[in-house]
Order: sequence, then C-alpha cells, then structure tokens
Amino acid sequence: MNDQKNPYINRERSLMEFNRRVLAQAKNPNIPLLERLKFLCISSSNMDEFFEVRLASLYELQSDPGARTKPDNMVPEQAVDMLHEVARELVEDQYDTLNHTLIPELEKEGIRFLRRNRWNDKQKEWIRQFFIDSLQPVMSPMGLDPSHPFPRLLNKSLNFIVSLEGKDAFGRTNGLAIVQVPRSLPRLIKLPPEATDGDNDFVFLSSVLHSNVSNLFPGMTVTGCHQFRLTRNTNLFIDEEEVDDIMQAIQGELSSRDYGGAIRLEVSDRCPPDMYRYLLNQFDLDESQLYQVNGPVNLHRLDAVPDMARRPDLLFPPFSARKLTAPKAKQSSFKLFNRKQEPESLFEQIQRKDILLHHPYDSFSPVIEFLQQAANDPNVLAIRMTLYRTGEKSAIIDALEKAAHNGKEVTAVVELRARFDEDNNIAQANRLQDAGVNVVYGVVGYKTHAKMILVVRREKQQLRQYVHLGTGNYHHVTTRFYTDFGLLTANPRIAQDVAKIFQQLTSLGDTKNLGILLQSPFTLQQGMVERIQREAENARNGRPARIIAKMNGLQEQGIIDALYHASQAGVKIDLIVRGICSLRPGIEGMSENIRVISIIGRFLEHHRVYYFENADGKPELYCSSADWMRRNLFSRVETCFPIEDKAHFQQVFTEGLAIYLQDTVGAWELQPDGSYVQRQPDESAPPFSAQQWLIDKYSETEEG
Repeated sequence: MNDQKNPYINRERSLMEFNRRVLAQAKNPNIPLLERLKFLCISSSNMDEFFEVRLASLYELQSDPGARTKPDNMVPEQAVDMLHEVARELVEDQYDTLNHTLIPELEKEGIRFLRRNRWNDKQKEWIRQFFIDSLQPVMSPMGLDPSHPFPRLLNKSLNFIVSLEGKDAFGRTNGLAIVQVPRSLPRLIKLPPEATDGDNDFVFLSSVLHSNVSNLFPGMTVTGCHQFRLTRNTNLFIDEEEVDDIMQAIQGELSSRDYGGAIRLEVSDRCPPDMYRYLLNQFDLDESQLYQVNGPVNLHRLDAVPDMARRPDLLFPPFSARKLTAPKAKQSSFKLFNRKQEPESLFEQIQRKDILLHHPYDSFSPVIEFLQQAANDPNVLAIRMTLYRTGEKSAIIDALEKAAHNGKEVTAVVELRARFDEDNNIAQANRLQDAGVNVVYGVVGYKTHAKMILVVRREKQQLRQYVHLGTGNYHHVTTRFYTDFGLLTANPRIAQDVAKIFQQLTSLGDTKNLGILLQSPFTLQQGMVERIQREAENARNGRPARIIAKMNGLQEQGIIDALYHASQAGVKIDLIVRGICSLRPGIEGMSENIRVISIIGRFLEHHRVYYFENADGKPELYCSSADWMRRNLFSRVETCFPIEDKAHFQQVFTEGLAIYLQDTVGAWELQPDGSYVQRQPDESAPPFSAQQWLIDKYSETEEG
C-alpha cells in the first residue's frame, strides 16, 4: 500500500481502489446476478479508461525529469510501476470473478457460455454456417510479408495473430497473419432454438473464429490462433493558445485518437511467448505492459448479456422516478361559464416557490419542460445554457432549437472538450448553429463544467429571470442513474450572479464580483478553504464546529491541508467521496477527526454537497458542479450555490448527507493506508442502504 509517511494518497492509486470497490459488487450475493455482471463490465470499462487516459498521462510525464504527481509528489516512473502492479492484481481478480463466480452462477440460471470443447454436432454445424454467412464476408485476413506490413490497429479493437504452415497461393511461406475483427460484429452470439436446447446459450465471437479460422487461409495449416487487444493513449493534444478555431482543432485530433501511442497489450493466456514478444516489439512495448488474460480480452462487451438474456428476475426491481405534478391555477372570483382551469406553468410555480429536484428519484422531465415552456412562451425573450454532456437525440437540444426558430435569443455555451463526448458535442453545436443559436465554446484553457440555465421573461412591463442550477449534466440517460440535485429558482440574487457568469463566458469581460454564488476558477477554492478555516477557528474557541461534504473526488492540496488543520483544531469532519480521495483519514496528530466513506450502489453517487456548521446558528449548505479536485477548482468554470429555503435545506442535508453517514450496505471506509474496508451493520440493527431508503421514500410519495 501507499507510504503512510506521505500525507497524501496517490490519485491514480485511489482511482484503482475505487475500481476495486466496483468489482466487489460483482461478487456480492445480495445483488441480482445480472446486475453483478454489469458491475464486472463497469470495472472493465473503468480499467480501459484508466490505461488510455490516466496511465497514458503518466507516461507522457516521464519525458520531464522534474515532473511529479500531485499531490503526493511521486516520480512518474515510480507511479507507473506501482500502478501496473495494482492493475495486474485487479485484472486477475476480474477474470477470476468471471470464470469462478459469475459464469457458474449464471449457468445455474440457464444462462450458459458454451466453450468450444462443449459444442455438440448441431451447435458446431450452426456455428460453422454462421461464420461462413455472417463473419467471413466482412473479414480481411492479412498475411504478413514485405508488401503486407503489420496493419495499423484501432484502439481497443479485437484482433487475432495466426501462425501458419505451408505455402500461400503464390508459392511463398509467410508464417504469420493478422485477423482484424470489425467493430460492427457482436462479440457475443446467442444461439437460436434450432441450434441448441437452452433458452440462453451464448458463444464468444473469439471461439467462433478460433474454430473456423482455417477457412480464411485455404491451402495452409493454422498452427496457432490467439486473440489480442491494444490500448492506446486517447488524450487529445491541442495548444488552445495557438489555434484559431477550437472546433476544427478538436476534429483534427479526434481523427487520430484511435491511433495514439500504445499503452497496454492484452493477449490470451495461451498465447506463446514468441507470439506475444513479436506483438510487443511491433508496438514498442515492454513486458510490464503485457496483460495475459483467461477469457475474452474485452470483458466490457458482456454488458449485452442482460438485454439478450431477458431475465428481469435477475435484475434490480423496476424503479420509476417521481414526477412533478403541476397544481391547478387559482380560480378567479369571477366564474366565466365552466371553463376548465389550466395547470400552472412552471414559471408560475417557480414564482411562488423554488423547486428542488433530486435525481434519479425525481424525474428529470421538469428541466426539459422548463426549456420547452420557455421555447413556446411568447413572453420569454432569451435563453442561455451551458452544455457539457447531453447525449444523442436530446430533448434539451430540441427545445433550444425550437426556441431559436420561435425568435428567442438563445445562447449555448457548448464544451467541446468533454472527454469521449467530443464528437457528439461538435454535432450538437453545429445543429444549434444551423438553427440560429449563438454557440460559444467557453474559455480558452478552462473547461466550462457549470450546469446552468437562464431564462429571461417579460412580466408586467418588467423582466424576470428564471434559473436552473444543478450538480449533474443535462443528459437524459445519466439522469436516470446518477444521483444529483437541481434547483429551479427565480431568486434575484442567484439570477443576477448567473447572468454575470454567462456574460463573462460570452463577452470575456471581468464580472467576478458575484453576490451569492461561488465560482471556479476565481472564488470557489478560496471560499471553501475560508469556510473550513472558520470551522477550525470556532473549534479552537470552544464553539460548535462540523463539516460534512459529499463529492466524487478529493485531490486539491489546499483543501486537504485546510481539512487536516481543522481536524487538529478539533473539528469533526465526515467526507463522502465516491472515487478519488488523496486525503488520509484517521492519522493521529493529523487527521484523527476525519472519517471518509465511499458509497457504491445501484446508482452512481454524483452529488456535490458541502455543509458547514457555522457556529452563529446559521449553518451553510451548498450544492455545486465542482468536486474538490484541482482541475475543478482552478482549470474549469464551475458554480457553487447556497440552499437557503429551510425545507430544501433540510431535504438536501438529509437526503444528500445524513442518511449516507448511516449506510451499512454500500458504505466503504477509507483506511489510513489508502485501502477500503466495507462497513458491516451492527448486529443489533438491520442493514441500512441510503439509496434503498430514498427509493422507498420517493415510491411512497409517488403512490400517495
């Protein structure tokens, strides 16, 4: 584990520990079986991103002799060696979980992955014909010789290296060939009723190709066939200060992302040394970057099984988000015939009272309806919005497009550099521009990560501004699985600040003097540190002092140091950090008053909520788009907004913080050495899950 003499845990090591907690869900017998398979797939996908982004970045740092990791100050080479060791252990655990836990348990449920040595004659014949009809026509096997050099392989594509004996059609002896498998082909094939007696019998594409590969090399003898996959560096290299058009620059980089520098080679554990050494040499890798696996080289593709198997009894019970119901408008004292009362618009509801939404327990539809009503309301003059991730076929984009067509002044701040969503964001930006929307791409050098909507509406000869602020993205899919808070408000102080931030993003003018919001990269980090220091001062003076904070990641050294000092002053600090945490809790004389837990469950914990006791009897509670990570606090445009309504304050405190501290089902406690231990329920009390408590609460409200 990490050296406890270092006050900070290595960021990437902490990220690997998060993935270990995700993988633990795949082994948890209390979770439905196909959901466990999903967790295995998530851990595999996380591992891919770790290599192609985080480890790739460390390899880049090795070229700088003075470079050190932040905040733990490790030499990049040492960090790389440590992380390969941990990654190898995790990968081995993934395949052990698949082969010795999940596959046997799935087979008991009639979901079988048939190995080649278990195929009967009927299955062999169907698979042979499937190969001839559906696979062979789209494959281009490549024998290697001077006129057929080693092909350029796509990042994370499935490939096979084949050893051959005999002469080809031109009388030459080649010896080796590469078979590239198109991404369009399924990696898992479900056998039809005419081929098998099982309802859910599957074969891996790799097994199908292994058993029929000789068809691709007629007249030659296949002596070996081994699957492999290459992971590449997917970081984009753009000098934003030197480009004239950021969109064109990103598009240029995206075309080469699939062919970045090689980072990892995965091969079948049956691949002989001469074969994998040949591959390592082709990609200029050493054996520390080789991963030999006992199974398919891409476990993530198993995520197709839950849909293909059609076994809802092996999934989480369905959950429907609570929908916001619009109250009827107040009836006039003058009854005009029997005209039906129309429901209040969202604008009328927000005028009366702020609306707090807690996703995924509350439906995301009010946010979409907010924009749709704004697009169609003749009194709405302008709409401004930030877009970080929206997804394809987005109702949000439809509403902005409609608003522009209806003559509204619409401005969209689209972040083109949202990792792995660049293509989609470019397409959405072009679509919005074609509709007449004013599209800007944020600020050079700073990602726009804030979640904001501003609607300007004419009401009785004056203008009123309506705002939505959130902790999560405007993405219709992730809002069903990510926990986030959103606030719809007409609070003039909040609206004025949001208007200033939009003006800053579009005009680049100096509008940092906000009244109530904190903003990165200007006041958010300083504002958080000042509040932590205030709690420390209160504790030293014998006054009540308490900090509870929930976020996705904690790595910024200034905040960590402030928390250490607050702990030493006697402040009780509870941190709920889902992923990366570079702070070491529970070390005497430094952090003995700090407790850190991570919640892993059905939903991805995504809230950013910050609570400070503030001993004068006016505790402060904030929601934010920003984690306590250096990138969020200094390299992004982020917002942090107070929760002032008493009822909403209590709701956010209870549902975003308090119940998680009680969790004994999904909670993992961070140890001083950087490892995590799953919290166990007290024998005198039943297990308690914060997520299940919220599901039950919101389901009862919906039924009521």
